[in-house]
Amino acid sequence: MSGHRHRTLILTAILSLLALPSFGGARVDYVGSYVWSLPDSDFGGFSGIEISDDGSQFHVITDRAWIRWGGIERDTAGRIREMTMSGRAQLQDSKGAPLRPGRLGDSEGLAIGRDGTIWISFEGLDRIARYDDVDGPAIRVPVPPDWARIQVNEGFEALAITPDGDLLTLPEYAPKGGDFPVWRYHQGTWTQPYSIPADPEWQAVGADVGPDGRLYLLERNFRGLLGFRSRVRRFGLGPEGITSAEELLTTGTLQYDNLEGISVWDDGLGIRLTMISDDNFLPVQRTELVEYRVTDTP
Repeated sequence: MSGHRHRTLILTAILSLLALPSFGGARVDYVGSYVWSLPDSDFGGFSGIEISDDGSQFHVITDRAWIRWGGIERDTAGRIREMTMSGRAQLQDSKGAPLRPGRLGDSEGLAIGRDGTIWISFEGLDRIARYDDVDGPAIRVPVPPDWARIQVNEGFEALAITPDGDLLTLPEYAPKGGDFPVWRYHQGTWTQPYSIPADPEWQAVGADVGPDGRLYLLERNFRGLLGFRSRVRRFGLGPEGITSAEELLTTGTLQYDNLEGISVWDDGLGIRLTMISDDNFLPVQRTELVEYRVTDTP
């Protein structure tokens, strides 16, 4: 092992240990990271991820309207060792035309229902679309009544689905001085049953509902030349609103790349958080998968 690589591994380990808070009885442990690369010209820009219940399969979307899927090879400790592509498709609009990068093709959030239905949120022209077949046209979803308040390119990056099939989404930026509104799409109707406390330094970029029924929110803090910080919070969801709130993880600048997508699943030992970075198709950034395990303690 080269001296440079050895120093890099040591630095990563130290930074990961610094990001092991224990809030509200939850222990958070770093599992591992994996840098993923392929020679395809359209590889990169990943903004959403879904992992299968057993951690062996993945779906990812790019912010240029492509979806990819495949398998994950893990070692005996559950760390990612290889990502194998099985297929990819260019997303279509509701008329069956391929979506191009830009205002119409800025796909950001990904959620997959238990029946295999794929839901994707878009920025630019803010909207949510349903795909019964990734090789087929989008099916339009009505927009929440308060949608017009969202600023251009500050729309719905975070998208999640509950075990009952309800969609949850929230804007990247909270209204000035306010909380994040969380909208729910249930049986064709939008409501806003939840609000999440917001901090103007942090933007909501990814979300998932875990096997414990709680909403996990991935947030980003861009520090310019210093890079990115990431934060994960989780919230209990009740019929009357948010029932609990915990900050699980806050990373340091330069610790990871631009983490934008999150998938939450049960790995048999705890709740696994799998996050993926958006490299913005820039050579100075990388596509990185980062995993932590959350264990609830008495």
